[in-house]
Amino acid sequence: MNEEIIIITETAKESMDLSVKHLEKELLNIRAGKANPVMLNAVMVEYYGTPTPLNQVANVNTPDGRTLSIQPWEKALLPEIEKGILEANLGFNPMNNGESLIINIPPLTEERRRELVKLAKTEAENSKIAIRNVRKDANNEIKKTDSSEDLQKNAEIDIQELTDKYIVRVDDILNFKEKEILTV
Repeated sequence: MNEEIIIITETAKESMDLSVKHLEKELLNIRAGKANPVMLNAVMVEYYGTPTPLNQVANVNTPDGRTLSIQPWEKALLPEIEKGILEANLGFNPMNNGESLIINIPPLTEERRRELVKLAKTEAENSKIAIRNVRKDANNEIKKTDSSEDLQKNAEIDIQELTDKYIVRVDDILNFKEKEILTV
């Protein structure tokens, strides 16, 4: 294979890998009824006049599967953190005990679980579309090279195999997330 085709193939592989990583990151934001510090990533806290991510002003822990504990580095931040959580509109109601904030994660209803599965499937489908677009772009780039037709065909076959591999990976990730969401 000529160098140009190798570069196109490697670039396609990297792009497909990024699509899968993006999917994994997006699926972390879909809560499956279990407490996870990632659930509070969207929370911003007013810290000396500057909006600051919660994880930069406090420790967020999960003492058990249904509870989040937020321990601010400065006690004076408790009201600001509480306000930030409420403003993030995550549906959580933090309890302030004077030392830290405790959030009890309510169990998900069956209907909400189905909605979350739909959301996960949408994210997975978006990743598959991105992977197929990478395949299309790579194949177009391969056709532009001055390689022999045989080399181009072999490269297209390699790109298709890569695409199939990444689509299976997306399906595996989705199946795992689906089980996680539907497990009561």
